[in-house]
Amino acid sequence: MACGATQDRWVMVERSDRMWSTGEGNGKPLQYSCLENPMNSMKRQNDRILKEELPGSVGAQYATGDQWRNNSRKNEGMEPKQKQYPVVDATGDRSKVRCCKEQYCTGTWNVRSMNQGKLQVVKREMARVNVDILGIRKLKWTGMGEFNSDDHYIYYCGQESLRRNGVAIMVNKRVRNEVLGCSLKNDRMISVRFQGKSFNITVIQAYAPIRNTEKAEVERFYEDLQDLLELTPKKDVLFIIGDWNAKVGSQETPGVTGKFGLGVRNEAGQRLIEFCQENALVIANTLFQQHWRRLYTWTSPDGQHQNQIDYILCSQRWRSSIQSAKKKKDRELTVAQIMNSLLPNSDLN
Repeated sequence: MACGATQDRWVMVERSDRMWSTGEGNGKPLQYSCLENPMNSMKRQNDRILKEELPGSVGAQYATGDQWRNNSRKNEGMEPKQKQYPVVDATGDRSKVRCCKEQYCTGTWNVRSMNQGKLQVVKREMARVNVDILGIRKLKWTGMGEFNSDDHYIYYCGQESLRRNGVAIMVNKRVRNEVLGCSLKNDRMISVRFQGKSFNITVIQAYAPIRNTEKAEVERFYEDLQDLLELTPKKDVLFIIGDWNAKVGSQETPGVTGKFGLGVRNEAGQRLIEFCQENALVIANTLFQQHWRRLYTWTSPDGQHQNQIDYILCSQRWRSSIQSAKKKKDRELTVAQIMNSLLPNSDLN
């Protein structure tokens, strides 16, 4: 059964090697027959394509306001070391450390659209920066479903006919066989569940409306996201990744944010904080002290203004499973290193 067969509930995934044959262009997913292995000689070409076709969030200056930073390179290469914590849940049960031996990486990226050729570039970037689970927003594909592309699997959800918004979750061969199911909510959120050794993992990719959107639409987004959370088993390790078009700032909120955010909290950021408080979530980006260049996730076209609007949320109970959360140095790609083995033969039914 294809994930796109239904909405608002979990569906099982048929693990097959078939390719969706929907034709190229017109906002439909593209069909590929081969993937050229990432090579150093192709990095320059990838950089050119990404620079031209994969810029940061368009319209973010209207969504969040601008955060200006000096363009000084002083101490640019000096980043404080991030603290490492034992992986235990909030109950303090260290016996659960045994199921968290391997490190995996999840990330979120604004691709602006997935036109011809760009899917290949994104896959190569996943391999280059070692991302296992990539959330994608502003896909601009129509319809919903899932398909195989060489050694990657893509789950996507867009509008019925308009090439607007759109989200997807792409997984590599390291984790694709551990997918239990997916939930295709709408063109702003999608969820994929993975089988774990002792605790299953749910990853949600979200794309919030921009700040100048009517309040009713923003509240509808959070209502839909809450509905999606209600479908998630309570025992799962939960991660919500994406573009929130919000600034939580550097102000610490106990249990939700640390003191290492960027800028000043705005109204959209306060709404995100409230959502996290209601659902016992922590914003991982704000927990780790690092150079400010690893904090901002959006840059203005002139390169003079930066904002942090992409966040990785995690269940408070499992906050210590995140070993780091930051923007990649040469891409506006936000990633988190997670200590949690995605292995078969789960202990949970």
